[in-house]
Amino acid sequence: MKFLHTSDWQVGMKALRCGAAASTIRDERLAAGRRVVEFANANGAEWVLLAGDLFEDNAVDRSLVRNASSILNSFRGRVFVIPGNHDPLIPGSVWDDPCWDACSNVTILREASPVEVPGGMLFPCPAFSKYSLDDPTAWISAASHKNTICVGIAHGSVDGIGVEDMEYPIPIDAAQRSGLDYLALGHWHSKNLFPAPNNVTRMAYSGTHETTAFGERNSGNVLLVEIPERNATPIITPFRTGELSWKTIARQIRNPQDLKNVQKELEDIIMPKRTILDVTLAGLLHPEMYGQLDDLSDMVKSRFLFGQMNSHLLPSPADDSWIFNLPVGVIRSAAERLRQMASEPEPGNDPEVAAAALLELYKISHEVPK
Repeated sequence: MKFLHTSDWQVGMKALRCGAAASTIRDERLAAGRRVVEFANANGAEWVLLAGDLFEDNAVDRSLVRNASSILNSFRGRVFVIPGNHDPLIPGSVWDDPCWDACSNVTILREASPVEVPGGMLFPCPAFSKYSLDDPTAWISAASHKNTICVGIAHGSVDGIGVEDMEYPIPIDAAQRSGLDYLALGHWHSKNLFPAPNNVTRMAYSGTHETTAFGERNSGNVLLVEIPERNATPIITPFRTGELSWKTIARQIRNPQDLKNVQKELEDIIMPKRTILDVTLAGLLHPEMYGQLDDLSDMVKSRFLFGQMNSHLLPSPADDSWIFNLPVGVIRSAAERLRQMASEPEPGNDPEVAAAALLELYKISHEVPK
């Protein structure tokens, strides 16, 4: 048995926070889908499993439904799809569109009951609502199939992976408990394999085929799964299908050279027009760095497919123009004294302590949280 495991295409996702780049990001969901099918055809996959959330929701434009169905139908073998929590099987859902009836190669798995597939038996767990606290795999009992390779497909949250909302909870030993040779999972957007205590992996998330957001540490993949026979160890091979890079850069700035280093780091990013970038800077901003910061901001916005820069830089105590905007009195006098102590060391005074105190006064005067 040799098949391809994919999930969470999220066709129709808005990506509105990415401005004008959102259209390109949305189009790439379908382009990556075509790469998935091309890879499956080129590498001898006998069938394809899509473990839920093919669509962002049930309200997506029906032209996207038809485009996605056409892509899946171009696979030379059979494709098996379960509805996920984003696109559950409810009245009026995307699964009611007549385009599916015209797809000879695509089967929408609408019931939690075994289905014969090339080389074995498939145990599908479709989602019937957006939220559920029930284990979708609880019904599976494959132990009686002694000589038949048994594969499950489900969409939900595996215990212990750190997800706050445990909708459709799935035990970490679900594959072993159910007697499955392999359990193909969807919902988690990063590739994640779950080896059993005997170090045999029978359960995995393929992750989304194309990254959807910042922080998805290992997304943009599919899994090619080979199972020689019943109870054999699955051979799981990941392949990259995503082409967009969602890159986060967070740096602490202490001097002008630190800012130059960030600029060099951005210049070294390959394929910037395929990169969605989020830059966060914290620390101190010296007077001579203002123009440099403007240039860096312009680079982030113009060089990449989409870029945003969050600056939490505070003026260096050496930039003392803010002191003259303080009200005349004890606060302004204290600031002027601290500035003098920081720039003109005196016996018994520590200039670093004075500079730190001046920065604290700056934060208080500008109501900037620590």
